[in-house]
Amino acid sequence: MERGNDPLSPADAASVLQWWSDAGVDVLIDEQPRDWLRPEPVRPAVFETTAPAPEAPASRARATPPAAPADAPPEALPDQLDLFQAWLRTSDRLSFAAPAAPRVCPAGDPASGLMIMTDMPSAEDCTTGTLLSGESGRLFDRMLAAIGRDRDSIYLAALSCLRSPDGRLASDAARNCTTLALHHAGLVQPKALLLLGDACSKALTGLAMAQARGRWHEVRTQSGPIKALVSLPPSFLLTHPAHKALAWADLQMLIEEVKG
Repeated sequence: MERGNDPLSPADAASVLQWWSDAGVDVLIDEQPRDWLRPEPVRPAVFETTAPAPEAPASRARATPPAAPADAPPEALPDQLDLFQAWLRTSDRLSFAAPAAPRVCPAGDPASGLMIMTDMPSAEDCTTGTLLSGESGRLFDRMLAAIGRDRDSIYLAALSCLRSPDGRLASDAARNCTTLALHHAGLVQPKALLLLGDACSKALTGLAMAQARGRWHEVRTQSGPIKALVSLPPSFLLTHPAHKALAWADLQMLIEEVKG
């Protein structure tokens, strides 16, 4: 296409044609004279370059995705402590369960009146098969001795008896572990439940450790409410020894409740 002696670029030509189209010119050539001011019901689609997409059949347009199947009902948990302990040792429904994954299960006397809960086994615990082992365990034993207890006169358990790959509880796993921990505590029915660390505090009181410690909480279980106290875990005290006074204050509150 040329303008005078100068050829038009494709972009310029498209611009000119679009201008004429906007101005109302709808045919390139017409042999018969016509009244340009008289509206016509149908305009020839000479400039149309693409066909409209065909409409979908009515049945397809109304189709909706099938509803997702309802979740399977949760597995019923054993309602006796010995059966629940055996379930913890063998169930593949636990978070982080794998054929070769070591499990560190509860230990101690569930009839002692004092249940202590930590978050999950440490890497060292997985090797020894004992919760709160190593240097943290030695400090924990001294803390128990200070209130006249030892491992045989408490019941020690964890939110998860399996360790996660990164040593933390993700949200889905935390919800599952909370359900199990509440059921576990309800079966034990201790006079007092000591929660060690932030993960345990959030799972059973809904509060971070710093907000929850220093006062009693009521944890609701299937067997009724249980009094719970939040304190600092031994692993934290090893790296923050100045906070041992806070842990000692928590232990004094705890032993007064258990003795009463």
